[in-house]
Amino acid sequence: MATSEVILTESVPSLGAEADIVKVRAGYARNFLIPGGKALEVTPSSLRKINNLKAKRAEREARELNEAEAIATKINKLRLNLKLETGETGKAFGSITAADLLERLNAEIKDLALPRHAIVLDRPLKESGEHQIAVKIHTEVTATLRIEIAAAPKVEQSLDEEEAGTRRPRRKSSEA
Repeated sequence: MATSEVILTESVPSLGAEADIVKVRAGYARNFLIPGGKALEVTPSSLRKINNLKAKRAEREARELNEAEAIATKINKLRLNLKLETGETGKAFGSITAADLLERLNAEIKDLALPRHAIVLDRPLKESGEHQIAVKIHTEVTATLRIEIAAAPKVEQSLDEEEAGTRRPRRKSSEA
């Protein structure tokens, strides 16, 4: 199969980062990467452009790393207090998921836009107590979020109150 070398002008998932020289199938380069502006053919002039692309990439990566470290310090200082409904025996009703944690984290820290998969949670939290959760902000930066989960007993309505609101009056049966 025919392959060609291209220089990536932007990061392409599962292929490479900006300014990388990669070998791809000729059709993929000709039909997708080059027309989409994601890559350039390797020529002497494009090899000269690669230095400019590498400088931009290094600058962008340094800026992203600094922003990630600033966010990590905020998250490391933070401690979230959450409540989880439990029954009389202490068994939890429901759980706290990564989406719940992300929602609370975004509420606590303004201008934070982390994806849901940034919170590393093996399984939803169902136990009360203190937990430490890893938050992957950047490929090189991981913060630790401290969470305190308190058990809140579930408030149950009495049976009479519950039936009073939902019960319909009985129909009278007509005996003919």
